[in-house]
Amino acid sequence: MIPYIARRLLQGLVVIVLISVITFIVMRLMPGDPAYLLLGEGEIRISAEQIEAIRRRWGLDRPYHEQYLVWGWNLLRGDFGDSLIRTGIPVRQMIFETIPVTAKLNVISLALALAVAIPAGIVAGVRRNSPFDYSTAVGSTLGVALPNFWLGLMLIVLFALYVPRWFGELPLVGRIPPFGLRSWQGYILPVLVLTTEQMAVMTRVMRASTLEVLGQDYVRTAYAKGLPNMTVLVRHAVRNALLPVVTVIGFRVAFILSGTIVVETVFALPGIGRLFTDSVFRLDYQVVQSLVVVLAVLVVAVNLLTDLTYAIIDPRIRIG
Repeated sequence: MIPYIARRLLQGLVVIVLISVITFIVMRLMPGDPAYLLLGEGEIRISAEQIEAIRRRWGLDRPYHEQYLVWGWNLLRGDFGDSLIRTGIPVRQMIFETIPVTAKLNVISLALALAVAIPAGIVAGVRRNSPFDYSTAVGSTLGVALPNFWLGLMLIVLFALYVPRWFGELPLVGRIPPFGLRSWQGYILPVLVLTTEQMAVMTRVMRASTLEVLGQDYVRTAYAKGLPNMTVLVRHAVRNALLPVVTVIGFRVAFILSGTIVVETVFALPGIGRLFTDSVFRLDYQVVQSLVVVLAVLVVAVNLLTDLTYAIIDPRIRIG
């Protein structure tokens, strides 16, 4: 097990380095110059000396390989640098301020999705072609088909215009209060949007996996031995049927940014996704590069934990 983990960590390190190089190159190839943004978009006359001074101040006048090596060395020491556009604000501070919002959104939505999707998928698989199975299939299809941005906008309109008055103080968009008894209300609509899609995907995967497992020989043998249905389902079927769901969880975490960008933009939430998009449009090199590396580390760690979870759920994988 230890050699396997060491090998995976080494592979993950190579992936992180490649991603950082690609991100560094792509940001430099984007049209525009952050020096002009630093001097202010409203400036009419910007001298070449001012541009050169700004580029020299931030090391943008150096060759690309030197810029990357300096940034990479500082990153290894835990120094993410300062934001180019938001002068004087450390990138690490910006990330730490936005991570709690994104983490809460995704952890809560994933927990709710699992709590609903796993039982629903199991029941739909056991009661195949039943009314519950058909309704689950329709609901899952709608959940997957509805775009997050459309669902978010429709919920904003619904809760702003048509929901009863006792819901009137529910914050629809804007900053989520960090403290206070009512701060959790700001997460209701964003979590609902994120949960809908995840729940739909996981329900379909759990149903298909349950149907496949119930058709295996060892399940039929357990029934032939006279074991109770619940015992066969819980001890033999569900445990093996969870493997594809674990894969989906790892996949969702790997693409955590794609979902949160849309939701945080629609609801104007100060999370990682919104910070990333704002930094890309403003050519804030330090923020974008640091965020991509942090997310790459997260993806590598989650993929490793997913593979280790396989071995815990199914001993045959550990033995192999």
